[in-house]
Amino acid sequence: MTQLDFDIGIIGGGPAGAATASYLAQAGLSCVVFERDLFPRPHVGESLVPSSTRVFKEIDFLQEMEKSGFPRKYGAAWTTAQQGPIYSHKWEGMTLDQQVDFRFEEREQPGVDQNYTFHVDRGKFDLMLLQHAQRLGATVYEGVQVQRVDLNDPEAVRIGFHMGHQEITTRVRMVVDASGRRALLGKQLKLLVKDPIFDQYALHSWFEGYDRAALVKHKQQGDYIFVHFLPLTNTWMWQIPISEQITSIGIVTQKKHFAQSKQEREAFFWQCLESRPDLAEGLKKAKQLRPLKEEGDYSYAMQQICGDRFVLVGDAARFVDPIFSTGVSIALNSARFASRDIIQAAETGDFRKQQFSTFETTIRRGTHNWYEFISVYYRLNVLFTAFVQDPRYRLDVLQLLQGDVYEEEEPEVLRLMKMKVKEVEDNEQHLWHRYLGELTASAFKPTF
Repeated sequence: MTQLDFDIGIIGGGPAGAATASYLAQAGLSCVVFERDLFPRPHVGESLVPSSTRVFKEIDFLQEMEKSGFPRKYGAAWTTAQQGPIYSHKWEGMTLDQQVDFRFEEREQPGVDQNYTFHVDRGKFDLMLLQHAQRLGATVYEGVQVQRVDLNDPEAVRIGFHMGHQEITTRVRMVVDASGRRALLGKQLKLLVKDPIFDQYALHSWFEGYDRAALVKHKQQGDYIFVHFLPLTNTWMWQIPISEQITSIGIVTQKKHFAQSKQEREAFFWQCLESRPDLAEGLKKAKQLRPLKEEGDYSYAMQQICGDRFVLVGDAARFVDPIFSTGVSIALNSARFASRDIIQAAETGDFRKQQFSTFETTIRRGTHNWYEFISVYYRLNVLFTAFVQDPRYRLDVLQLLQGDVYEEEEPEVLRLMKMKVKEVEDNEQHLWHRYLGELTASAFKPTF
């Protein structure tokens, strides 16, 4: 019989990998995490959603988050500089405003007993979470890049990597790919499918001394995440508090708008901001702390996210778009759902694909709902703001924005939003027709 080194091998020590390791170590399974970087390291995805709190509570990490000094996030706001008759026109009782917002406390969220989540410095947050997994009993190797996974041996999954010039193999009962957008196992098994619709790119940096209060309606919005619509089609800016003085600023746009050279990208970043003078003026007074960093080609799916003796979690399984701060939330929740099936599989000694069917069904349902919700937003973002304002739909939209997307096959509010988009698409005389975005050629054709 083949000698095993660990029960579970985890590729990647980001939020998905560290949370998975925490759950499994808590359950008494021996697990090893291979992280190619040395933490801390900068990373995008700095604003969380409240569903993350459930994971923090279950792995006994919430107290560490409270001690961290991360800014508390009580809500979110969206702004636009657009003018025109659309803002004085009512359609089926729905009206528009140039700024909409909500607070998480407006809707009671099962399993979440606080009215805020967090904005995080991902360098610090990811390090804290990985160290937490290690304290719970996981073995962690940083600066070790996995090269390949061999699933051919029926008695052991073999994970191959290098330490210096030495080639080493670790034998485990099953493997969890949490390698992020590197998607090591998905690419090795040729499971990755690029999204034919979403092709967004992001440019982002940190700024010190930016006046975040410049566009707030009231003082309590100072700790919100802001999404600012820009005049360029399907282009927007995020504004995320990192500390009292530091703000993360990012521009997200379609690939066709994305400049090639570094100098062109710098110019494009500021041109986008200058399309909203109220934003550009404040940011020019601030100090840029980091060079602009780009993120691109990040929308993809996998033909399968589990199989005999493997599962894919977090960005290694699926990523759509950062518009609703979904990245870390999906990473943490996929770790939560996958761990339940892995623990049960370990108890029976059966690691075949069907043992992970609950995880697969749940995470596919949730990410599909995210995909549809994001499609609504990009196709007709004025509709999104109308639904946020409308008391008939506000709390149902907030449920999605809180991260509770995994239980229903299709939330009713999402069905209604899709129906309204279709009405606008089919009526060229509709006042909202001219505001249809280009990112989706038609509403909600099956993508994968």
